[in-house]
Amino acid sequence: MLSRHYNPVSAQDYIPRPLLRQVQLQRLQKIVAHEYSNVEFYRRRMDEKGVKPSDIRSLEDIAKLPFMMKKDLRDTYPFGLFALDMKQVVRLHASSGTTGKPIVVGYTKEDIDVWVGCMMRALAMAGVDRGDIIQNSYGYGLFTGGLGAHYGVEALGATVVPTSGGNTERQIMLMRDFGVTGICCTPTYFIHLCEKAGQMGVDLRELPIRVGVFGAEPWTEGMRKRIEELSGIEAFDIYGLSEMSGPGVGIECGCHDGIHIFEDHFYPEIIDPETCEVLPDGEEGELVFTTISKFAMPMIRYRTRDITKIIAEPCACGRTIRRIARISRRSDDMFIIRGVNVFPSQIETGLLAVEGALPHYRIVLTRREDGLDDMLIEVEVNEESVSDKVRAMEELQHKFAHSVERILGIRAPVRIVPPNTIPRSEGKAKRVFDLRNENKQKS
Repeated sequence: MLSRHYNPVSAQDYIPRPLLRQVQLQRLQKIVAHEYSNVEFYRRRMDEKGVKPSDIRSLEDIAKLPFMMKKDLRDTYPFGLFALDMKQVVRLHASSGTTGKPIVVGYTKEDIDVWVGCMMRALAMAGVDRGDIIQNSYGYGLFTGGLGAHYGVEALGATVVPTSGGNTERQIMLMRDFGVTGICCTPTYFIHLCEKAGQMGVDLRELPIRVGVFGAEPWTEGMRKRIEELSGIEAFDIYGLSEMSGPGVGIECGCHDGIHIFEDHFYPEIIDPETCEVLPDGEEGELVFTTISKFAMPMIRYRTRDITKIIAEPCACGRTIRRIARISRRSDDMFIIRGVNVFPSQIETGLLAVEGALPHYRIVLTRREDGLDDMLIEVEVNEESVSDKVRAMEELQHKFAHSVERILGIRAPVRIVPPNTIPRSEGKAKRVFDLRNENKQKS
């Protein structure tokens, strides 16, 4: 029996598991043969492991294949991992390249069609349909978010308002004047929109907007609660990465109990990040994806660095495609303070558990003269929590520090800063400011 959330657009979400596994195997075998024949870089990797395409006889045989990592894309920049001639590549996207050479990805017309189809399924899962007006505040251009959401909205038959990021006051005006019913952007930018709307005297809870599709950065349940309280919308977590195609690798359904992966196109694995051994469903580890239907630039066993687990139990929505637990951290976001592994998402959870906290914070890392690392957490609080009484503010700081300590197991100083002190981001929020090397240079 199909769920009441069933939409013809998302019929593939309900495919019987045995049939899905058959489709996955056929597509995996085809993409591995395609990659081996056309990408010298990966062919050498397979030859070094003594693996041939004919060795892939079952889905479990995927573990025989070598991994791919972000470094591989940088080392082969720009087109070294392309598996087809440029005459068949109809679009290029790239990352910002802030940590080195940009990550370049290419698409055939058929690859674009698959991407659009996944975005249609994602938006339908969030309840978007014909008649909806969706404001797309993801950045357009080389970033995959803007065009990915744009074409998905149009293909679904809804109306897209291509605002991109920035010009926040105008965004709020259009949201109000156009009767926008949904928005796509980063969660931190939507928080900024909510705050700016309040300053303009616009209550988003009185507008028709009812759904938000948020991604491109990790965010917590505390952030979701804040978003829904400020705006009255239902917030959905969408997952994707440029190396796969862009947004639309997976999304939450209305149950909000994990992210459904469109695994007929993106085959998921969870591995131990240290040993690289495949872990069973239910165990937490690093998420690995294989694109089994992308031909311009296939990614085989790509290590995402995202930490999560595959949820084995069926979802109450009735979909058969598996879910992963919400992505709350990345292995490469981690830093170490006094021997303890710390993730920004843990600090966010601790801060937002305290009444009065705003979802605007930053973590400043410094190094003392004795060589030990220090961490200072700065967090904004709402106007009602600001007091001219020193004792009241000291008590609030203590609450923040205690809440964070309960999660991390170590104590870190927390500084309360006035509202609107921490710069807002129109894209991915920057949470960690690492000044440790600067301190070393000064000394």
